Amino acid sequence: MSRFFSVQISRGLVLAAAFLLTACGKSELYQQESYVFGTRVQISIYGLDEAVAAKHAGAVLAELDRLHRKLHAWQPSEITRLNAAIQRGELTTADIELIEMLKAAQSYAQQSDQLFNPAVGGLVELWGFHRDTFAPVIPDAQSLAKLLAAQPSMAQLRIDQASISSDNPAVQIDLGGFAKGWALDHAASYLRQQRVLNALINIGGNVLALGKKDQEPWTVGLQHPRQPEAMATIALKSGEAIGTSGDYQRYFMQGGRRHSHLIDPRTGLSAQGIQAVSVIAPPSQSAGTISDVATKPMLIGGLGTSWMYAQRFGIRDALVIDEKGDAYISSSLQARIKWLKKPPHVYRLR
Repeated sequence: MSRFFSVQISRGLVLAAAFLLTACGKSELYQQESYVFGTRVQISIYGLDEAVAAKHAGAVLAELDRLHRKLHAWQPSEITRLNAAIQRGELTTADIELIEMLKAAQSYAQQSDQLFNPAVGGLVELWGFHRDTFAPVIPDAQSLAKLLAAQPSMAQLRIDQASISSDNPAVQIDLGGFAKGWALDHAASYLRQQRVLNALINIGGNVLALGKKDQEPWTVGLQHPRQPEAMATIALKSGEAIGTSGDYQRYFMQGGRRHSHLIDPRTGLSAQGIQAVSVIAPPSQSAGTISDVATKPMLIGGLGTSWMYAQRFGIRDALVIDEKGDAYISSSLQARIKWLKKPPHVYRLR
């Protein structure tokens, strides 16, 4: 590797990888893991016969794999087929599931003032993040300026029943900032329907809790954005989902500057000024999706607007780690969090 840059991909994300689960030796706790959405996935089920738990965990993992293949941004998928049609200026069709996702993404994009903008897949590709194993890439200035001038947005996607089109060929859909949260809700819906009342679903650090583990709430750890360990733990209430976006998840260093996959659609550059944002979405049928989406405008928009965006998405529990490693935390989350490695300074998020 050249001395001029380094490439790093965090595998910790929200340190739900460890889950900080107690009494893991008990037979009542069943866990199954896989690798989906380019990250580690773990399903934990408590209180069911092992064979029954294994059946349901396997069904969830199979569904997540289906969604992953359907929504892949650069390998052949429904998304790449859609993007190719848009580039050619052609009308195309999609199934009910994808139409529902795209309509939801349009609504969330508007709610976030387009800071959450799944139409800027072209920017993500320019930065080299549309690869299974990526190398550091600094986009050509002319190509970057051209794409920014086109101003692709979800509002330019026309959806008429099952038909999709856009007059802007620069619109290239990438649901990476949305898919894991949507998948959490999809998995939770299945488990509820199957009367699996106590489970924890972890998709690369995006986590949704159902019920409890024994008589205790499911407890997860928050990854330290600069160290390979948990910085805090949080007990989740049933139906809550926790999501984190950080500049440590997929990034490279070049010239002493950190370039992450979290691209500011206004500038075409990696968002700066915040290391990580974590939120807990209250119980709802869309808790997973909200926990995933809300962190994007909070991080990209910067500290000054992060609480405003949290409130827009109905978030009361939020944590922002700024570029110096200081923490800004909402009062409701401050009452719940247990610090393991407390930041140098902790301020109220407002």
